Amino acid sequence: MHLVGPPQGAKNKRIFGTDGVRGHVGKGLTPALLLQLGFWSGHVLTKEGPIIIGQDSRESGDMLTSALAAGLSAAGKEVWLIGICPTPAVPYLIKNSGASGGLMVSASHNPPEDNGVKIFDENGVKIDSGKQLQIEGSLKGELFNTLSPTNFSNFGRTFQRHELLAEYQEGLINSVQGKNLNGVPIVLDLCWGSATACGAEIFDSLGAVLTVLHGEPDGKKINLNCGSTELGPLRAAVLQKNAEMGFAFDGDSDRMLAVDKEGRIIDGDHVLYLWGANLQNRGELPQNRLIATVMSNLGFERAWEARGGLLERTAVGDQNVYSAMIKTGAALGGEQSGHILSASHGLCGDGLLTALQVATICQEQHLTLAQWRDESFNAFPQKLVNISITSSLEHKDWNTCETIKEAVFKAESSLKENGRVLLRKSGTEPLLRVMVEAREESDVNFWCSHLVKVITQSLYSD
Repeated sequence: MHLVGPPQGAKNKRIFGTDGVRGHVGKGLTPALLLQLGFWSGHVLTKEGPIIIGQDSRESGDMLTSALAAGLSAAGKEVWLIGICPTPAVPYLIKNSGASGGLMVSASHNPPEDNGVKIFDENGVKIDSGKQLQIEGSLKGELFNTLSPTNFSNFGRTFQRHELLAEYQEGLINSVQGKNLNGVPIVLDLCWGSATACGAEIFDSLGAVLTVLHGEPDGKKINLNCGSTELGPLRAAVLQKNAEMGFAFDGDSDRMLAVDKEGRIIDGDHVLYLWGANLQNRGELPQNRLIATVMSNLGFERAWEARGGLLERTAVGDQNVYSAMIKTGAALGGEQSGHILSASHGLCGDGLLTALQVATICQEQHLTLAQWRDESFNAFPQKLVNISITSSLEHKDWNTCETIKEAVFKAESSLKENGRVLLRKSGTEPLLRVMVEAREESDVNFWCSHLVKVITQSLYSD
């Protein structure tokens, strides 16, 4: 029996990005592709046991989940559908139920018209590059002879298991080890997305006095002018309600950004510093090491080193942070975007869990989040500009362009130890990201503007 051939345009490009498969629904991401993706995922997730599938609130979610489930069933896998849930619920339930793996249908912080798939193995960890390449090879027709079955005699079945979300919910409540938030005024921005499945209930059960923004699942509005990518509504609500703190989540709730009572942003760097300092003070941070990425602020790094700490940087992506934490035995790591991994909580980025930890640590230490932030660090001014890479520009290699390399060298030579320049291609969107960071904001603005101009001219010139 032969499956449909590889997706159009798939022969010469990677299907997996830095965080699974992602694209515009109906163009790069189609039900036909996900049917095959489910089938081949069923062949690389070889352990006995069911496959768990969760999804965020996007309107395309039901369609794509059904396609994945059909493909997995054709591969002989039993499928458990848990419905709308945070991404970290999937790896949590994999480990708790002995499942053979799981898939999350979500495009994270992307707009509503996009969607994607994140794939987890039997350990609740995103599949490694070897499994990704195996699936890609099958999708492109390169491995049909070795993986394609001769018949479909072994059918799988699909079951609705929405009740399993309660286990994840209970695990989050248990993660704070009996602490509470009695009477603490907190604002939650649930982003019309995955966090609506249980976020308000969890904070309410711990006694918080809640104001909830964007608290119903709405696939047409997910990530639009709300959540962790747009903190304006959260900041306004915190100030208006005189709340102690506010937390905003992205579409699939694997990351979180906060706002203190003064309206100041608490990003992933602040969370790492504050949570890390708490662990350090308790002697629970091996070698005083934190794992961060190349995007983390230089001011954070300098302040952490002043505490006697070690900050180790990786490439962007929670999988890179995870790998570094496993290799070094680090207890805490994460990204500036608010994707935080804790060794004592399963090494899975979880926005709700991070928010709970931040809130209950403040309560335990009798500090407001604003006071806690005052004890952290002064961030260096940092500016990030995205340059679109259209399909006609994909053949141009910005990384080897001498004009661009010369401009970067000139900027770095001027900034010296007081700043940084970082160019990187997004793994989830057709963008080249230009970041400049310096002690003085005027230097940031000048060099960022100069580099964007040089890069744009270099890319778009014939």
